[in-house]
Amino acid sequence: MVKTSQELVLEAKAQITEISVAQLAEILNDHHTVLIDVREPDEYQQGYIDRSVNFPRGMLEMKIHQHPSVVAHCDAKTALEDLADKPVYLMCRSGARSALAALTLKQMGLKNVFSIAGGFQSWIDAGFKIET
Repeated sequence: MVKTSQELVLEAKAQITEISVAQLAEILNDHHTVLIDVREPDEYQQGYIDRSVNFPRGMLEMKIHQHPSVVAHCDAKTALEDLADKPVYLMCRSGARSALAALTLKQMGLKNVFSIAGGFQSWIDAGFKIET
């Protein structure tokens, strides 16, 4: 059966947890927050949230173990095990790529993965601060 990208995103959203940008703003008060921006590097460079790490959607699974919160570990498996129980927040432009990424990370064994509903555009629309 052929599926559109929108159908894939809807299926992913049915299996993950989304939070609002307002909830993310509260969570960011904890300086140990793992926030991953899955947009492409050129999108990220145009504006991003402080303390976010840019791992593009296409490379997320291959680079997640290099996140600064686990970089001290020498191998990917140990690093992933360290992240497995930590809350991980994912953001993209609109919330579609982050939903797909959240589902993938859940399939990799991470237990507390959250996609930001509406993505970076909702963050901007809500008037929250961005870095450039």
